[in-house]
Amino acid sequence: MTLSTASSLFGQTPPEELAYLRERILALKAQMNAVIVAHNYQHPEVQDIADFVGDSLELSRRCKDADADVIVFCGVHFMAETAAILNPTRTVLLSEARAGCPMADMITTDDLREWKQRYPQAAVVCYVNTTAAVKAESDICCTSANAAKVVQSLPNDEILFVPDQNLGHYVSTQVKDKRMIMYPGYCHTHVRLTPEHIRQAKALHPGAPVVVHPECLPEVAAMADAVLSTGGMLRYVRESTASTLLIGTEAGIIYRMQNENPTKQFYVVAKALLCPNMKRTTLHSVLATMEQRRNVIRVPEDIRLRALRAVERMLAVA
Repeated sequence: MTLSTASSLFGQTPPEELAYLRERILALKAQMNAVIVAHNYQHPEVQDIADFVGDSLELSRRCKDADADVIVFCGVHFMAETAAILNPTRTVLLSEARAGCPMADMITTDDLREWKQRYPQAAVVCYVNTTAAVKAESDICCTSANAAKVVQSLPNDEILFVPDQNLGHYVSTQVKDKRMIMYPGYCHTHVRLTPEHIRQAKALHPGAPVVVHPECLPEVAAMADAVLSTGGMLRYVRESTASTLLIGTEAGIIYRMQNENPTKQFYVVAKALLCPNMKRTTLHSVLATMEQRRNVIRVPEDIRLRALRAVERMLAVA
């Protein structure tokens, strides 16, 4: 088994082309009074062009504080929707129209209403990786960073957790006094990480800490030294005294980790940890989106207001 480092994960755009694309994007950004934000899993060159890089909710909140008329979101569809929910007076452009999220698509409003009828006493906690319409049907939102805190804050004994069963399971190991009812959704990318991957990585790098995302399978999370959100991972590796760390999440985060910690070595535990939707965004698609003002994200106001309520309840807890 050969683990992947930051330098071996990504191809290189020719320097002349990269310079041209960056110049055009920056010029358009100024003309449009835009802010460009990119998720931690984006290609390196996309992260480099962004004003802010972070997780989905962090980026949406940063947009609120930005002096901009247009938000160019380099991520996937539900993330741009969250930005639109929190920034109703601004134009939100998704940098690549095909960038969806299979996990978010695993639950619809009809699905959620059916499950709510089955468990009428349960509070509905929805992961931020959901559509605006599902958020609107939920009691409160959560992220992978604050899910346990959100669940613990609720008075209900039963919690209907949607849509990620693996994150829900991890929360159940942290919050013992709630009955967690998990909807059977999952992240296609994170479930590719297996216990065998962890064992092989540890054999290649004895003593190196293993850090995985809570969207991973429970048996994988049980083998890790830390189970953290992307933001939590970035803090963990920065504060760690280890010189080598094994990372169990989408490979795009390695670029930021290496930039912020140049004296440390990072390895992605499995080559399969690449999200095809996150990787759809390129500088070409960012430029085309800005030039054409395409992929405008619109959330109907009645849905936006109900979804905003679920997000704001979360923010009041976190």
